[in-house]
Amino acid sequence: MKKAVLMLEDGTFFEGVSAGHDGETYGEIVFNTSMTGYQEILTDPSYRGQIVTMTYTEIGNYGINEDDIESGEVQVEGFVMKEVSKVNSNWRADAGLIDYLKKYKIVAIEGIDTRALTRHIRDFGAMKSVLSTIDHDRKSLLKKVKASQSINGIDLAKEVSTAKPYKWTKKLKEVGMLTCERKYVCVGKNRKKYRVVAYDCGIKHNILRILADLNCDVTVVPITATAEEVLKMKPDGIFISNGPGDPSAVPYIVGEIKKLLGVKPIFGICFGHQLLGQALGGKTYKLKFGHRGANHPVMEMSTRKIDITVQNHGYAVDPKSFKNSKYKVEITHINLNDRTVEGLEVKKLKAFSIQHHPEASAGPHDARYIFNKFIRNMAK
Repeated sequence: MKKAVLMLEDGTFFEGVSAGHDGETYGEIVFNTSMTGYQEILTDPSYRGQIVTMTYTEIGNYGINEDDIESGEVQVEGFVMKEVSKVNSNWRADAGLIDYLKKYKIVAIEGIDTRALTRHIRDFGAMKSVLSTIDHDRKSLLKKVKASQSINGIDLAKEVSTAKPYKWTKKLKEVGMLTCERKYVCVGKNRKKYRVVAYDCGIKHNILRILADLNCDVTVVPITATAEEVLKMKPDGIFISNGPGDPSAVPYIVGEIKKLLGVKPIFGICFGHQLLGQALGGKTYKLKFGHRGANHPVMEMSTRKIDITVQNHGYAVDPKSFKNSKYKVEITHINLNDRTVEGLEVKKLKAFSIQHHPEASAGPHDARYIFNKFIRNMAK
């Protein structure tokens, strides 16, 4: 029952007990409203640079397993919970959450009022924070957090990207996913094997599993790969992945995407959506506290259909910034909570993107149909 303290840069602090590694960590404090999926959240590279607060009251009750990871390691800087379960009630569990956090040396805190913390972030915005089990002095922690680095303008994507290209072959069925889930994904599956080059800006494994399940030959490349290197691989389509941090901090990949526009079909998700938006002449801006959870309503503008989606991002594309774009950019989806842009498309270029996560993992599968759109664009 070692004491732990969470200090925000505005002087707000919370005291609880350690639920992970003994140490001190810094990051932008954010919250996620999902009731399940903590393992996917912990291993999602999009959370690099952030301390994540879970709004649901009990976390860890179904333990940890090797199938549900979204990258090769735990990516969050720290983890905040109201209560962590000491019992794993699931036949798939290989370990408990506390042991998992200790294994990957993640500083975590439990026993604080996470709803009060969430309301504070909602009211005053995401901000820098420090989580410590070794320093409990408020003045010392406040001084250190104010001196810490902000994620704004920092290239975090390069930190989580692969160092060299590799092939991805694992399908959903090979990691224990449900048969009904596979059938839902594979509706309209084309028998032809399309070659997809996927830019890794912090890519989630479930995106790759779905592409493989849709009969794609997938090659993952670093975020630093040039358009010339990508085209030498003779792809049928190009995918731009999710990733962490500020999308304006990676102008080098935006320049390469510009070279690929109209050459091959392009599909972007989350960070990839923001990068495609910049390549099309748009700009991005920071949201007050971001969208993170498994319950965000998104409307497809052409059909007025509403999907309940998984989201994890702190930046958004400014629709007004396309006013002077040389492309006819269509806003295809909007977020019904705050009317932010959730989808873009330039039909002539066969380039489109979405801000939310259609691969779910964990979360609703409403938006999975979007993968088939990419397949159809490659077929055309």
